[in-house]
Amino acid sequence: MNVAPPTRLERILNCLERASDPGDLQSVIVELRGHFRIDHLVYHWVSADGDQYGCGTYPPEWVSRYLQKDYLRIDPVVLGCYQRFHPVEWKRLDWSGKAVRAFAEDARAHGIGAQGFSVPLRGPNGQFALFTANHDCDDDTWRDFTQSHCRELILIAHDFNRKALEFEPKRAEAGNTLSLSPREVDALTLLALGYGRAQVAETLSISEHTLRVYIESARFKLGAINTVHAVARALSRGLIFV
Repeated sequence: MNVAPPTRLERILNCLERASDPGDLQSVIVELRGHFRIDHLVYHWVSADGDQYGCGTYPPEWVSRYLQKDYLRIDPVVLGCYQRFHPVEWKRLDWSGKAVRAFAEDARAHGIGAQGFSVPLRGPNGQFALFTANHDCDDDTWRDFTQSHCRELILIAHDFNRKALEFEPKRAEAGNTLSLSPREVDALTLLALGYGRAQVAETLSISEHTLRVYIESARFKLGAINTVHAVARALSRGLIFV
């Protein structure tokens, strides 16, 4: 049987799965930025204590300025996404305040594009993170991009956050007695986000029959009576995050 070689995205995601320290995440996110051919891709973590961690392709000068100015307090993307569970288009947020407009001008001056798509992510112990795609282009071009890659970006965001959580000290110390395979996690995550089985199978580039195998395997491991119960148990045990 001839097996098709892995695509560039599959190779990158395999590197993400094998990442052994936070430094590996930076290499992966740079590769992902190149795959999507956009200006910036960023992962931004905020702990319950307010500590921040990030990796991505924003200019170092902007990252330093963001921290120095404590822009976290007024950033419409962070504040807007904190109140939502689904992906957010930046232009649908409130950018009307004087301080916010100044923040936006400062960001543009440091090479941050006006178009943005952010996926809110949540984890244990009050962890909150964002996975953001950013670009400088017209509205029609950006709309075409997000429509084409929305589900893909959501899935990658959750994979990225799951891997980042492995490096979080408290989580590493606690361990986990039950583990799901990466594909089982992907399937349940997308179902938890409200996607139908056909959409999940398409996003994962698998048949609906194969998807059923992953779901049934996860359901058995979780001792769930049906798919909805499996999703609920995976969420309550911190195995998936939405």
